[in-house]
Amino acid sequence: MLQSMRDSAQGWLGRVVMATLMVLIIISFGIFWSIGDVFRGFGSNNLARVGGIEIGADTFRNAYQTELQRQQRMERRNITNDEAHQNGLDRQVLSRLVGEAALDDQARRLGLAVSDEAIGKAIVSDDNFKGMTGQFDRQSFEAFLRDEGFTEKSYVRQQRGVQMRIEIVDSLTSGLQLPKALLEAMHRYQREARSVDYTLIPNAAAGSLPAPSQEELMNFFQENLALYGIPEYRSLVTLTVTPASIAKPDDVSDADARNRYEEVKNERFGAPEKRAVEQILYSSEAEANAARAELNAGKTFDDLLKEKKLTPKDASLGTVTRGALIDESVADAAFSLKEGEVSAPVKAQFGTVIVRTGKIISSTVKPYSEVAGELKREIALQRAQKEIDRLHDAIEDQRTSGKSLTEAAKSVGLEPRVIAAIDAMGNDPQGVPAKDLADATALMKAAFASDIGVDNDTLRVKGGGYQWFEVTKIDKARDKTFDEAKSDVEKAWRDDQAGKILLAKTAELRKKLNAGESLAAIAAAEGKLEIKHASDVRRGGSSGLALNVVTQIFNVPVHRAGSVESEDGGRILFQVVDSTVPPFDPNAPEITNIIGDVKAGFNEDIIAQYLAKLESNLGVKLNAKAFAAATGVSPDEF
Repeated sequence: MLQSMRDSAQGWLGRVVMATLMVLIIISFGIFWSIGDVFRGFGSNNLARVGGIEIGADTFRNAYQTELQRQQRMERRNITNDEAHQNGLDRQVLSRLVGEAALDDQARRLGLAVSDEAIGKAIVSDDNFKGMTGQFDRQSFEAFLRDEGFTEKSYVRQQRGVQMRIEIVDSLTSGLQLPKALLEAMHRYQREARSVDYTLIPNAAAGSLPAPSQEELMNFFQENLALYGIPEYRSLVTLTVTPASIAKPDDVSDADARNRYEEVKNERFGAPEKRAVEQILYSSEAEANAARAELNAGKTFDDLLKEKKLTPKDASLGTVTRGALIDESVADAAFSLKEGEVSAPVKAQFGTVIVRTGKIISSTVKPYSEVAGELKREIALQRAQKEIDRLHDAIEDQRTSGKSLTEAAKSVGLEPRVIAAIDAMGNDPQGVPAKDLADATALMKAAFASDIGVDNDTLRVKGGGYQWFEVTKIDKARDKTFDEAKSDVEKAWRDDQAGKILLAKTAELRKKLNAGESLAAIAAAEGKLEIKHASDVRRGGSSGLALNVVTQIFNVPVHRAGSVESEDGGRILFQVVDSTVPPFDPNAPEITNIIGDVKAGFNEDIIAQYLAKLESNLGVKLNAKAFAAATGVSPDEF
């Protein structure tokens, strides 16, 4: 039901509800969450009450299962109830139901109603139910009802509630006008451009540092312990079966590749013949025949153009392929002539014409030898696609019989991949990303949600194919010992000490700049440092300066100085030379392009406040025991 509501609202209402989930949870349930069987008189099948609207346990279970299945389809893996609870899915679903119930109760109190005609129009105009012709398709609609477990009557009833909720929400936000001051501020933020002079104060300016004592290093290590952690690593066995991984282009014969070449060479590997075509249009066939007679008597095509007061440009149809000429009669004539020849009168769509063919560019086709490899790979991939399902079933049969992934792979002639150690980001212990992992994000997510000895679900690979994996070893995350991290600690300590010295140094130099001393004089005194200039510096980047530098430039008033750490070491000392902002134009594309997003943000704020107040006035009551029974989670875990 919730997904249908979001679809019917064309997306934005769903986003609004999602944006207020945590607010609703806090406001709606904060008072009642920890109470067991909260209210006497609560029906055993009722999970919550919002004003006069009750939310049944079955309603919640259906909505929860629908959302859980949707998440599983998106993740392409199984999600347990425990994992869903840890991510707050159960509370999010309940929160959405509470928001719907609050709007339903308000609609009842206001006496709102939606006509059958309006519901019918909404359903017929829903893009989800349109067929190939763009019109409402009854079969698509009925298939949707079956898939979602609706009858037509129950879906119409549900849509009636959706439309009433939308009416309430639209009444809150319809006609909302954004303040001009806000648009001007956004314009200034987006379009302001600054120019700066800057120089790099290198790490060497910090001078030589004394060797740190063991105690200093130990203290620094303890203060920054989080920097010296070792993430969890897992050893995996993986097997990926995709068309690309099993295709064997070398097994494709030249005969098969040549057959494919003959089928597609003109369309894929050829450039069709082109001709420069000109035509003169005559008002009648008799006039065209007279012109042809003049040509036969010695006149030229150019003479005819002059008689008609036409230029070569007026007569030209361009240098075109046969297919580019709309009129088939003209195309037949133009492509039957030799270069420089003029046709007899041709009956065209809009009159009678005489056609001249100019320069002819012959067609070209790449030879088979240049494209043989491409065609063999293509044929091999197509053959492999047919093999995928057979391999999948054979591997699954082996796994079902208790064989390991390695044994299952070898039984079908494949070799699994052994990954000795990999973290959740897909990196090895040296921080290098593992190469050639199919759908690495999905694989890592599934592998780090699994355990040793678990029979994992098969993953689908984008573009077709399957991926299996087993977790064979887990090295838990831990902190490095001081001895393990000592060399890194000393380097970080030196960088930290140098950074503090440079920070203090550039603070003094900033004072000098702000007091009127020139950047050139400071750069010379500091060892003839190079001064650079950057113009058109904008918050969106593109100036060649690092983002942290750009951010700091806009944190400093115009004509004032600042400093910021350089990504390459040292600190950048800069002075803002100038700032320009183009005149504000409310109709400029950069303003109109963002008004919709800004309005959506305003709408979300208004609706969030409205729902919070509405639920507070109506009262939201939760049956914690029923909620626990519906989710399979202990009330102690709420």
